[in-house]
Amino acid sequence: MFLNCHTYHSLRYGTLSLEDLVQQAVDYKLKVLALTDINTITGIYDFYKLCQEKNIKPIVGVEIRVENELYYICIAKNQESIAEVNRLLTDYNCEGIEIPKTSPDLKNTFVIYPLQNIPDNLLDHEFIGIRTDELNILIKPEWKCLISKMVILQPVTFKTEEEYQLHKLLRAIAGNTLITKLSKNDYCKSNETFIGKRTLLEKYQYYPPIIQNTQYIVEASSFEFDFKTPKNKKHFTDSKENDFLLLKQLAYEGLHKRYGINHLQAKERVEKELAVIDQLNFCAYFLITWDIIQYSNRMGFMHVGRGSGANSIVSYCIEITDICPLELDLYFERFLNLNRKTPPDFDIDWSWKNRDTILEYIFSKYGKDHVAFCGTNVEFKSRSRFRELGKAFGLPKDELDELSKKPKIQHDQNSIVQLIYKYEELLRNFPNQRSMHSCGILISEEPITRYSALEMPPKGFPIVQFDMHTAEDIGLEKFDILSQRGLGTIKDTVNLIEEKRGITIDIQDTTLSKDEATCNEFLSIGKTIGCFYIESPAMRGLLRRLKCDNYKVLVAASSIIRPGVAQSGMMREYIFRHNHPGHFEYFHEVFEKELGETYGIMVYQEDVIKIAMHFGGVSAANGDVLRRAMSGKGRSLSALQKLKDDFFESCKKKGHPEQLSKEVYRQIESFAGYSFCKAHSASYAVESYQSLYLKVHYPIEFMVSAINNGGGFYRTEVYIHEAKMSGAVIHNPCVNLSEYKTTLYEKEVYLGLMHIERLEGHIKELIPEERNKNGNYKSLEDFVKRIPIGIETLQILIFVGAFRFTGKQKHELLIEARFLLSKNQYRTKTISLFDQPQRDYQLPLIQRDLFEDAFDEIEILGFPVSYSIFDLLKTKYRGHVLVKDLLKYHKKQVKMLAYLISRKHVPIKKKNHPGQKDDMYFGTWIDAEGQYFDTAHFPDSLKKFPFKEGGIYLLLGTVEVDYHFPTVTIIKMAKMPLIPDPRYSMDKYKSQEIQRNLRDDVSMTSREPYPQLHEIKLPRYQIE
Repeated sequence: MFLNCHTYHSLRYGTLSLEDLVQQAVDYKLKVLALTDINTITGIYDFYKLCQEKNIKPIVGVEIRVENELYYICIAKNQESIAEVNRLLTDYNCEGIEIPKTSPDLKNTFVIYPLQNIPDNLLDHEFIGIRTDELNILIKPEWKCLISKMVILQPVTFKTEEEYQLHKLLRAIAGNTLITKLSKNDYCKSNETFIGKRTLLEKYQYYPPIIQNTQYIVEASSFEFDFKTPKNKKHFTDSKENDFLLLKQLAYEGLHKRYGINHLQAKERVEKELAVIDQLNFCAYFLITWDIIQYSNRMGFMHVGRGSGANSIVSYCIEITDICPLELDLYFERFLNLNRKTPPDFDIDWSWKNRDTILEYIFSKYGKDHVAFCGTNVEFKSRSRFRELGKAFGLPKDELDELSKKPKIQHDQNSIVQLIYKYEELLRNFPNQRSMHSCGILISEEPITRYSALEMPPKGFPIVQFDMHTAEDIGLEKFDILSQRGLGTIKDTVNLIEEKRGITIDIQDTTLSKDEATCNEFLSIGKTIGCFYIESPAMRGLLRRLKCDNYKVLVAASSIIRPGVAQSGMMREYIFRHNHPGHFEYFHEVFEKELGETYGIMVYQEDVIKIAMHFGGVSAANGDVLRRAMSGKGRSLSALQKLKDDFFESCKKKGHPEQLSKEVYRQIESFAGYSFCKAHSASYAVESYQSLYLKVHYPIEFMVSAINNGGGFYRTEVYIHEAKMSGAVIHNPCVNLSEYKTTLYEKEVYLGLMHIERLEGHIKELIPEERNKNGNYKSLEDFVKRIPIGIETLQILIFVGAFRFTGKQKHELLIEARFLLSKNQYRTKTISLFDQPQRDYQLPLIQRDLFEDAFDEIEILGFPVSYSIFDLLKTKYRGHVLVKDLLKYHKKQVKMLAYLISRKHVPIKKKNHPGQKDDMYFGTWIDAEGQYFDTAHFPDSLKKFPFKEGGIYLLLGTVEVDYHFPTVTIIKMAKMPLIPDPRYSMDKYKSQEIQRNLRDDVSMTSREPYPQLHEIKLPRYQIE
């Protein structure tokens, strides 16, 4: 009888979760329940399963609203009905086709109209919903004649009075208005809750046709869904058989190319994998991915196939991946095995510049009716909950800032704030909006609107209304089409080297970089700024601690740096064993044989499978099931318990001591959910080597490309510093020599106009376009005649030095600009054959301070170019110790002067309060010689000597050398003053403004503190 129920998937409207809705139905002893969220099917699949668990018949549908006006409620007669409604919504969301207000073309759907929107003629499948508070109108003749087409309408939107207020707040948030300004049409009626079925029927007892019609809809509505059958595109060719033949042909062609003709081990592995792929009907999945890669290759794009897909030799042979699974002993079962019924999951990276082209190809090749992105349900985050509720209650901006940015203890505890606390708690886990999954693409056999309506977010590709978990649940596996800046940097560097030096580099020939001596030397000392995945302070520190000088150690480092692995304590133990290989024992021979490469430590997810197989005696496939179960991927607790029992039973049969088996299982259990796929690490390592090779041998070209691709871990200033340290001469933007991006002339680097933040985007592009068409700008006057520009924008270019080619001082150019342009007016671009030259005015020579240009540069670019930041210090002192000498000062105090590059917040356990956290920071700095070093700032020091934004600091600390890597533990620090800004010598406050606003990069983490050495509990001796 409840044909119109909402959940919180009716965004900013409903207040009930799916679980709450179904549980209430159970509490009211209902046998049938309908879900009709507003304009979305997001929840129908989870709703279906929840209802089945509770022995409730699920009815699904959609409530259609346009701009908050209720048109009608759609109830599905069958699966075709959902497809009909999805197409209706998709046409509206993606094509802008108006939704008809009455009589939509929905042949398989019951349509229930509200009293306010009844069509002139009702079709057989169309009805009128009448609410209990509307029954009194039926005494009127004009309504009485419609009783035969009416049904019970008892909407459900909330549960309690408190939730009703939350509903109103959600409506205020949706309308960006105050709750007190809502009209009655903006929110639901106060009776939209469940009531007893008997009570409900009693209200309609004098209108049997209404009850009968409602019962008819309940009985005639049906939604059955097959979750087991894959919904992905079935065939790449015209049949399963031909798919297999094509995949086999491609695999053997690749086998001969990758391994030669007589590589028996590789041939056996290919045959084994092909048999599994064919048996699981995954040939099409491989071929579709291969097809996308072929298109990418034709376009000249670089890609990286990573993730567990690199465990497959077939994917290696058909060039989806570039990782040899035999070289790294990668288990195919980690990627695909007969226990896995869902398709495999390839992760493919492209440059951020090329990804949209790849996406357009996929949509074009497989049809827009069959392709869409996964959606995501973006929840109200903590800050937005406070801010949105505060706005609804009418708080001013400064109070909103205080609520959203400061901890509760610092809030003004007035009555409104107390109300906000109350509703903020209720809003937790509520979806706020639907968005696009970052990379997941769905390609379906049937039109994708059979499963979901599509929406069109701002990025321009349609999305389904459910997330990746629901997609996988209903049988739609995603293709991960990712993007990153590292590949763009590599590709652009290769192109730049060819353009500037005439040298062609086959960077995809990984033998070029993986075994190169200088690369390995740079790697071992952490000289990797700009290189994908290995440039962060933490990674550079790890590389130095390991003295990492080869591919396999880099693969391991790429895994153990991951938060989960470090959290388990394996990173610290790996560093110890790598540096002290004679100071531990393998506590069982299986660990020495299978994990000898990583000193008996499980570093990768594959290691879980190895130990489960070779120690526990389980099959490779069941070993992967165990790994997936422990990482929470779709396995119940009962299934995990069975796997655990089987593991111990198998160990007992193999004769392992019980204590040893318990320790092995403890390690698996603590590690499996946090580990990193070895193939994933290997893919990262290959790309890291490619970028490192270019950095080592072509450092200036590499850093220019890194700058043009938006850098990586650090801000632009750091990559410009690296270019300078590599021998480049850095120049400010110039209207005659700069392009939109940074450009290179031998060793002369001209910063791109893109770096002038306050310059309008179209001007940045127009300046080089016009110059390339009609020649260099001859003067400021010539520039103004050719570029439509305002005085304020022109002044920015003058201050940054973009007209220095004229030989005139900035003050001359500024006066000239005033003559040429009226204040705040834009000139239209005109070309004349008879332009008269501007009169040449003689201006007095003004003596400029040497450092004025540097302050101009900091203000406009964010960093100085003409001088080092150290040149702007008041003091000539540069510290007692430089970075090059730190290793000599282990356990000694040092005083250093350094420029702050970045700092990372990390939580640690509070002293004497194990359950609480304290704050500490790791800092990255450069000294006066431009060399990098790292610092640790513990809570006691931070409380007395906190960071004061970016700038140069005087540091006092103790050097701690941890496995070849020095860190300075800070005791005291103070920010050092710069010289007053000479441009504002008459204004003391203004003359200090630049140094107050110097940048630093801050990254915040909220993970659990890493374990201390005594907490790791990993045995270093053999267990008897």
